[in-house]
Amino acid sequence: MANYFRDYADLCFEAFGDRVKHWITFSDPRTMAEKGYETGHHAPGLQLHGTGLYKAAHHIIKAHAQAWHSYNSTWRGKQRGLVGISLNCDWGEPMDISSPKDIEAAERYLQFCLGWFANPIYAGDYPQVMKDRIGKKSAEQGLDMSRLPVFSLQEKSYIKGTSDFLGLGHFTTRYITERNYPSRQGPSYHNDRDLVELVDPNWPDLGSTWPVSVPWGFRRLLHFAQTQYGNPPIYVTENGASQKLHCTQLCDEWRIQYLKGYINEMLKAIKDGVNIKGYTSWSLLDKFEWEKGYSDRYGFYYVEFNNRNKPRYPKASVQYYKKIITANGFPNRREVESWYLKALETCAINNQMLAAEPLLSHMQMVTEIVVPTVCTLCILISAVLLMLLLQSQS
Repeated sequence: MANYFRDYADLCFEAFGDRVKHWITFSDPRTMAEKGYETGHHAPGLQLHGTGLYKAAHHIIKAHAQAWHSYNSTWRGKQRGLVGISLNCDWGEPMDISSPKDIEAAERYLQFCLGWFANPIYAGDYPQVMKDRIGKKSAEQGLDMSRLPVFSLQEKSYIKGTSDFLGLGHFTTRYITERNYPSRQGPSYHNDRDLVELVDPNWPDLGSTWPVSVPWGFRRLLHFAQTQYGNPPIYVTENGASQKLHCTQLCDEWRIQYLKGYINEMLKAIKDGVNIKGYTSWSLLDKFEWEKGYSDRYGFYYVEFNNRNKPRYPKASVQYYKKIITANGFPNRREVESWYLKALETCAINNQMLAAEPLLSHMQMVTEIVVPTVCTLCILISAVLLMLLLQSQS
């Protein structure tokens, strides 16, 4: 499969490389592996607990490396582009900062999340804590070898350094505390980590099932990536908030507050020295979101999916985000507050348009169905009358 992926990547480089200068081989491969081969929530829907996801990730990493090497040896000289991978990870904060076990558990959370893919790419092998934990539990479960696959020495050398930048997706934070899961419970990614994820009830609730807004965790994750992987160029590829449950309002104040907090923490990280090259908010439009379909709306633009023409309506966050981009940050408190007020004024008008959508759809149906039908009937009646007229004259 890694060879097939390299062939596909070569086809893309050849067809689009004269215009595309930033390539991401895989986006959020951890979710692909975990939900595709552990929980079965995503395609191909397999539940190979504690084994399938590690094998899938192993091949994804090798496929990424092949694509990078192909670009580096064949295309980079003439196309002058960059190839990286995009990894999603929440920040893990120790539940008890004075507890060595919780501190160790939080570190383990990050290594099983971000380090799982980043460590082989930047250091040549899986994080030591993953090898130790999974190997130990595999032995206790009576297995002859670890459920975590092993890279050969040649593969380690081949994979190490295969990234021109690190793509980083981030949405929220979790408190982490130690919890030992007996090996007799059976193999699973969840049990291998020996930890529990918790949410502080005092954290701002966005009203959706996920995520909660914890901006300071973003800055800490950026620092973690900086120190762990040698201060690589970082592109924030995903960061955003979904709509409140059962809410179609375009005045998305919660998204504005989320953007303000998270982007500000990213700007602090830049001042701290983190090598951040770009930021992409998730997402431009309401769109298809994994197994959630169209129910989770992350977009700046509301899309009426029930309408055949899929009309789009800008939410308040559109105007606010435009101002952030134009100013390249936050100039002063008073001006930022004016952005917020103007954004809410705009969305009130758009809400009226959205409310009128059913009537507009009905009128469109009349235009598209009733009018052509009436016209056709008129033509037929005219033809019949003309025939009768001709017969009477003859």
